[in-house]
Amino acid sequence: MTTMTETSARFREFKMPDVGEGLTEAEILKWFVQPGDTVTDGQVVCEVETAKAAVELPIPFDGVVHELRFPEGTTVDVGQVIIAIDVAPGSGDAPAPAAAAPAQEPVEAPEAEAEPKGRTPVLVGYGVAESSTKRRPRKGAAAAPEAAAVAAAVQAELNGHGAPAPAAVPPQSGAPAGGRPLAKPPVRKLAKDLGIDLATVVPTGKDGIITREDVHAAAAPAAAEAPAAVASPVAPEAPAAAVPAAVSDSARETRIPVKGVRKAIAQAMVGSAFTAPHVTEFVTVDVTRTMKLVAELKEDKDMAGVRVNPLLIIAKALLVAIKRNPEVNAAWDEANQEIVQKHYVNLGIAAATPRGLIVPNIKDAHDKTLPQLAEALGELVATARDGKTSPAAMAGGTVTITNVGVFGVDTGTPILNPGESAILAVGAIKLQPWVHKGKVKPRQVTTLALSFDHRLVDGELGSKVLADVAAILEQPKRLITWA
Repeated sequence: MTTMTETSARFREFKMPDVGEGLTEAEILKWFVQPGDTVTDGQVVCEVETAKAAVELPIPFDGVVHELRFPEGTTVDVGQVIIAIDVAPGSGDAPAPAAAAPAQEPVEAPEAEAEPKGRTPVLVGYGVAESSTKRRPRKGAAAAPEAAAVAAAVQAELNGHGAPAPAAVPPQSGAPAGGRPLAKPPVRKLAKDLGIDLATVVPTGKDGIITREDVHAAAAPAAAEAPAAVASPVAPEAPAAAVPAAVSDSARETRIPVKGVRKAIAQAMVGSAFTAPHVTEFVTVDVTRTMKLVAELKEDKDMAGVRVNPLLIIAKALLVAIKRNPEVNAAWDEANQEIVQKHYVNLGIAAATPRGLIVPNIKDAHDKTLPQLAEALGELVATARDGKTSPAAMAGGTVTITNVGVFGVDTGTPILNPGESAILAVGAIKLQPWVHKGKVKPRQVTTLALSFDHRLVDGELGSKVLADVAAILEQPKRLITWA
């Protein structure tokens, strides 16, 4: 369903949709249009990043851009209006667009009468019902001018041409008199994670609401020390370098907000590491014959136009090992206390991107021929590199491969992708001395590591899977005899 509202016959508003399953917010990465630009139905107007991927949003109607409600870099809740379109330009003087809302401060918009009452429309169906509770006006609303005066005094003092802030105008905290500080749940969680008491934070948001920026400002040592230096003037005998010292400390650190894909990865990895009991096994294997097969396949006309590399053979080897040991392809259902065995393999490939590590998967990889698997791998890598991986491409994985060897690393102990039973780490392939046919010879060698969920994969099963993968890479002809 189109996520939009209609404010009049002339102006229509487009809301931030739920571009995944159950997502609550997204960051506006880039606007492709500006007020005054003409847009058409289906035209991409912006790119947003969710907890799963970067997604381009098309506008569902024709018209002229009247207003962009949020600037780039703003994290917006699902259901908030992000752009207003004049669908009947030239029919009269349009009201001046409102100033872009500051980061984290959503702009409320009326709902379309056709939508179910109290529900926010998403791309498919309707989202969670909104609360009917109305917030009472904040009693301490007059604190905003005072806080602005303090901020101006601080800036003037730091620039060397202003008087210290009067002690009679202290910064106001985010807590109304006798009440709880005003802040949204994500902001409260951020404050908790950073160890910040919201009652001590100076709010800058609309109606005295504490924003993410307010919490980060309270957490930054330099931001906390500079106002203190102004509110309590330094005694004559104090060293003049007191303020520059705080600035110097700040210059030694860089704080990067954790959001979007990186935030989702962090939460998923913590959840996986402390939910599924991990076991990791290792094996070092001679892959000289596999490397020769890769060289031969590159010259094969049937593989023309697709990328052939060791990862392709490793992926096929894992698929054959799963076919021989199907119990490893399963998931743990905590709610029903069941082991869910999968009769299909959605093969995940961990990919490092500028936005962090993502794990798109090849759907029904078990049914693909070697050329088809090579083509799917090539498309997956290219899409990930371009930052165009969709949330659907990352959903439903069953097992994963992570190739740490591309960084020159011998191996590692990979953490399971949430909901999966096993992950195979592939180390660097190096020329090493190896005993081959009774003699020490230089051979291409690598180390494999298989992590698995010990609730549903015991040591015997995990060992069989890893041993099968190693055996195929040592003797690739087993791809034919075991398939």
